[in-house]
Amino acid sequence: MLKSMMFGGALALASLAASVGVATAQDEDLTVGYESLTTEAALDLAQATMTACRERGFQIAVAVVDRAGLVQVVLKDRYAGIHTVDTATRKAWTAASFKTNTLDLSAVAADDGEMWALRLVTNALPLGGGIFIENGEGALLGAVGVSGAPGGEIDHECAAAGLETIEDSLLF
Repeated sequence: MLKSMMFGGALALASLAASVGVATAQDEDLTVGYESLTTEAALDLAQATMTACRERGFQIAVAVVDRAGLVQVVLKDRYAGIHTVDTATRKAWTAASFKTNTLDLSAVAADDGEMWALRLVTNALPLGGGIFIENGEGALLGAVGVSGAPGGEIDHECAAAGLETIEDSLLF
């Protein structure tokens, strides 16, 4: 009986998939390809970002994540606060996850913002300092996050300055 119910359920699911135009394994390749930053590019970005913040007199942590939000590089300056590594990583993850700069997300995630519930998403941190990275064709490559400067706007400016150093290489 249980086997019969399972088969019936699987058959119903397959019929539903076919009726709404969902591709099956026979219709397309079983793998996908995508672009991501190389480890070297992520390290260059992190170092340039840290340098930009240092030149302004700030000790920060910077994180670079891939398009899935997985950490590629984290750097922490010697006097940056102990919370900055986690905060920078979460800002980068948030920017990649929502494909939106976290400075922009901070306004809409306020108590009265249209996306206030964003603050309830595990690991999301809608504070300025996270910038998503895309290639010249709009494909998401990853994100950079900064924490430790006095305020999200300055964290954002440091991240943007670091990103400028590799931007020409991304426009392929």
